[in-house]
Amino acid sequence: MPAEEPSTRDKLLDAFETLLVTEGSRSATLDNVAGAAGVSKGGLLYHFHSKDDLVDAMLSRMREMGERDIAAMRTAPQGPVDYYLETSVDSGSAFDRALIAAARIAQENDERAGNALAALREQWFAVLSEHLGDEALARTIQLIGDGLYFDDTSGFTHPRALEHVRDVLARLDF
Repeated sequence: MPAEEPSTRDKLLDAFETLLVTEGSRSATLDNVAGAAGVSKGGLLYHFHSKDDLVDAMLSRMREMGERDIAAMRTAPQGPVDYYLETSVDSGSAFDRALIAAARIAQENDERAGNALAALREQWFAVLSEHLGDEALARTIQLIGDGLYFDDTSGFTHPRALEHVRDVLARLDF
């Protein structure tokens, strides 16, 4: 069965996120979003009346992806810690694109994006903390994941970074 074609709404959100990630907020105008999605500006305005509406919808979709990620983290066969560390790299997924796009919006002091990202971080932390039973260790693992993600999205990835993290955690009897 062929993959389902994304809706016009999703095409617009994908285009908006891609513009934010690749060119920044100034380039993510309504005209540019419509053009990148292959939709008329009228088609865009049918779904989203303003850039603020695009931001709200993008963050809502990111929250939904985050909920799925949290559920996967809780039930991961390798456990929540390994899942978190393994997914602390930019895999090029729609969720990664949404996270980076939200971070770009948050950098402009948009409280909606900052709050959405903070809530997601706290959900990841809660799973780590619950699993480990140690808040300090959970926060340390989260900060290691942050570092892996920053290195990866900044182009500084070391090919054995995760291996090094696992080696250190093993030395700590973890």
